[in-house]
Amino acid sequence: MFTGIVTDIGRIEAVEQRGDLRARIASGYDMAGVDLGASIACSGVCLTVVDKGAGWFAVDVSAETQARTRPGLWTAGARLNLERALKVGDELGGHIVTGHVDGIGTIEAVEPVGDSTRIAVAVGPELAPYLAAKGSIALDGVSLTVNDVADRPGGGALFSINLIPHTRAQTTFDDLAVGRALNVEIDILARYLGRMLAARNSVV
Repeated sequence: MFTGIVTDIGRIEAVEQRGDLRARIASGYDMAGVDLGASIACSGVCLTVVDKGAGWFAVDVSAETQARTRPGLWTAGARLNLERALKVGDELGGHIVTGHVDGIGTIEAVEPVGDSTRIAVAVGPELAPYLAAKGSIALDGVSLTVNDVADRPGGGALFSINLIPHTRAQTTFDDLAVGRALNVEIDILARYLGRMLAARNSVV
């Protein structure tokens, strides 16, 4: 379980194709305090620490995870938003994030609004019903608030969020551009509500 508050930016130093993809990630975390088997969210993906050393840790990325996350994420040189798992008693500064990516969004616009940056993100019909203005969403593991949502023909949607300068500086959102893909995790309450409604409708 996570909060969507990024605490480090990692960089993939090397990848090795085994049965799964082994990725070695450089990090500023004190690895003496990170146990093997611990969970770390990597740009919104909950992964297990399988090896570690001074200034780095390694994770195994399954084919399923690769297929469900944004293209180009699991390559040497890629930067990752990192967050360690939530501990009992920690401050819940964002919202409840599970580290399970629900789909991919694509940036369609990036524009300055005061000191902040407004980005518009397009999603397909599989995610659109779960978005709500002023609701929570995680993009590449970052907890954000949805400004507004516009439905599109075919069932997709375009939504916008604002990034304050601090958020851009502390995440991989310092180099946003139109066309960039993002890992999207919808709010967990919306996910369960959607499942309940689908089950109820299938009975009627």
